[in-house]
Amino acid sequence: MNQSDKRQTALISGASSGIGLELAKIHAAAGGNLVLVARNVQKLNELSEEFSSKFGVEVAVIGKDLTQPNAAQEVYNEVVKQGLQIDFLINNAGFGDNHAFADADRAKIDDMISLNIRALTDLMLLFLPEMIKRGSGKILNTASVAAYMSGPYMATYCATKSYVLSLSNAIAREVKKSGVTVTAVCPGPTDSQFWKVSEMENSKYLKKIKLPSAAYVAKVAYKAMLKGKATVIPCWWNKAMVGAIRLMPRSWTTAIAGFLMKG
Repeated sequence: MNQSDKRQTALISGASSGIGLELAKIHAAAGGNLVLVARNVQKLNELSEEFSSKFGVEVAVIGKDLTQPNAAQEVYNEVVKQGLQIDFLINNAGFGDNHAFADADRAKIDDMISLNIRALTDLMLLFLPEMIKRGSGKILNTASVAAYMSGPYMATYCATKSYVLSLSNAIAREVKKSGVTVTAVCPGPTDSQFWKVSEMENSKYLKKIKLPSAAYVAKVAYKAMLKGKATVIPCWWNKAMVGAIRLMPRSWTTAIAGFLMKG
């Protein structure tokens, strides 16, 4: 893969399904090259062939489990080895878990923190300095409306997304005059595999709402990234919910979240 045509290249983690896959489709359809990162190498290779054939773009595949130590560094090393310049860094990989904290699987919690926080942070630390040096680049981090609340039965997940939102907004301010932008997208529940992995399919919350598609959320997120917005919340009802959360005492929002998230 080369960049002789100077097309903008997006590195997307969690690119094999859900919002990450839809973001990859949008970028490829716009004529951008891709670096797809996920554990499912077979799926990534299928997508590589599809995007190359359909959109005429170049696609690099990096099969990597980002929960593992040094995974982000290994991704960066592979990018350097292939001589690629990452113009858009899209940190989309992440997952949740729907259990009381005391009953949660320790290994799953460790992996969640590693993926949602450490991998995202490491990838930013690796690619952001180069963007600043060039005076151009865009970063899109997938947070969640959960970032705005303390969430019983998804306590660790909500905490990790609060970290993502806080980190993204802070760095967006730090690089404001550098030519680089950092955007945090905060979707609510979305029609994707996320809820199955999180074991939250039977929660009261999901039974009460119609989930927007991953394609819609990706479209909103990608557009906000191009505009350099610091934060974007897809869907009006999610915006209304976040507005209400900001007005209510934390004890109220925590109680409501616990009621909705409990299976």
